[in-house]
Amino acid sequence: MPTPPSPARRRGRRRLGRMGLAMAGAAVLVASLAPAAGAQTAADEIDTSDNVELVASLPKPPPFDTQAAYNSDLAFSGDYAIDGNYNGFVIYDISSPEEPEIVSQVLCEGGQGDVSVSGDLLYFSVDYPRESDECGAPASTAENADAFEGIRVFDISDKADPQYVAAVDTDCGSHTNTLVPGEESDYVYVSSYSPSARFPNCQPPHDKISIVEIPKDDPASAALAAEPVLFPDGGNGPGTPSRETSGCHDITVFPEKDLAAGACMGDGILMDISDPLNPVVTETVRDDNFAFWHSATFTNDAKGVLFTDELGGGAGAVCNEETGPERGADAIFSIRRGELSFESYFKIDRHQSDTENCVAHNGSLIPVPGQDYFVQSWYQGGVSIIDFNDPANPQEIGYFDRPPLSESELILGGSWSAYYYNGYVYSSDIQQGFDVLKLNDRRLRPAERVTYDEFNPQSQPVYSPGRG
Repeated sequence: MPTPPSPARRRGRRRLGRMGLAMAGAAVLVASLAPAAGAQTAADEIDTSDNVELVASLPKPPPFDTQAAYNSDLAFSGDYAIDGNYNGFVIYDISSPEEPEIVSQVLCEGGQGDVSVSGDLLYFSVDYPRESDECGAPASTAENADAFEGIRVFDISDKADPQYVAAVDTDCGSHTNTLVPGEESDYVYVSSYSPSARFPNCQPPHDKISIVEIPKDDPASAALAAEPVLFPDGGNGPGTPSRETSGCHDITVFPEKDLAAGACMGDGILMDISDPLNPVVTETVRDDNFAFWHSATFTNDAKGVLFTDELGGGAGAVCNEETGPERGADAIFSIRRGELSFESYFKIDRHQSDTENCVAHNGSLIPVPGQDYFVQSWYQGGVSIIDFNDPANPQEIGYFDRPPLSESELILGGSWSAYYYNGYVYSSDIQQGFDVLKLNDRRLRPAERVTYDEFNPQSQPVYSPGRG
C-alpha cells in the first residue's frame, strides 16, 4: 500500500496499489460461530409459514465469526451474492442457490459494510474512522484529522481474488451507499448522519450527502464530486418525537424515473435526480409516530413508497405488545401529483421476546409484475413476506423466524437484510450467517420468470417477465 495522501489531498481521489486480499474459500467452509453468539439454530427450532422454506444456511466464516463482526447488507452480480460485514465482505457462489459456496472473503475493517455492485466494481461503506485507508489500519482516535472513513472501491472481476483499487473520504463516513448508474461513470450517494464535534471531519451542521464519482474505465480515479445540501432551511428539529435531522440514513433511487426517496432521520423525502450530481428535494413528510426514518422502497410503478422506522436503533426489543403495532413499523405512502399521502402502517404481529432485538429493517420488492409484494428483515423478528397491493391494508403472507439467540440476555442479531433475487430470498443474518429461503406461493410464482444480471436493492429496477 502506498503512503496515505497528505491532508491537503485527502478530500480528492486516492489511488491504491492493486493487492490480493481474498483468502481461499475452501479454508473457511468449516467456520462456526463464536460461542458468545450461540451456535446456529437447528432447523427444527425455526418457525416458518407453510409457504417459506429454509433451503441453505452457511455460518459466518473466520475471521468474520465473532459476535462484533456483524453481517450487514447484500448486493448481487450474476451467480454471486456479496455479503457485507463490519470487518469486510464475503462473496458467495449462488449458481446452485440451495448449495451456496464461499468463493472469497476480504478482511478490511471499517464498520457498517454496506455494499453496492456495478459490473466488475464493488463499492463498500466505511463508517468507523481508521488511522489510514489501508486494510488492517487500526481504529482512529477522535482527534485525528487525517483519519479515513468513506467509500472503498474494489475490482471484483475475479471473484476469487478481489482487488482494492481506491478510497474516497467523505464527511462523517459512509453509513450507507446507493448506486446511481451512468454510462461513463457511476455515482454513489453516500448517506451519513449524527455529526460530532469530537471528530474533525464530521462537524455540525451535517445537512448534506456526499456524491462519489467513479469513472468506469478508470475506477482508481474515483473522487468526491459533490456535496449537495438537502436541508438548507433545516430538517426536523429538536423537541420532536422523531430523531433530529442531521443527515440521511439511506436513499433508494428509481433511476428509470429519475426519482429517489430518502430516509433522513426525522424526515422522509422525495428527490428529483435527473441531474445525478444535483439532487433536488421535491417533497418532505414527517410523522410524530416515527422515531427514525431508516430506509425506503418504491412500489412497482413508483406511485407509492414504503418507509421503515428503526425505533431503538436496531438494538431494541420493540416487537412486543407493549410497544404496539404502529411504532418500529413500516409506513406506506401513496405519491399523488408528487406529494406523499399516508396510507397505513405495517408491523409484524408475531410478538418477540424481550431478549430479541426486533424492528422494521431492510427489504425489497418481490418482482411480480404489476403487483406489490415485499420481503423484509426484522432482525430477530426474522424475515416477513408482505402483500401491500392494497396500501391501506397490508398483510403478512409468509415468514421465517428463528428463536432468540439467548433466553437470558439481549444479543444483537437476526436478519439485517433480506432480498429476493432470481427465484430465492437471501438473508444476511448478523450472527448466524448467510441464509437462502425458497418461497412456495402461487401469488409469487410470476417473480420466478424475472431474471436479473445485477441487483442493488437501493437502486430499484423496472422489471417484467424475462427482464431484470
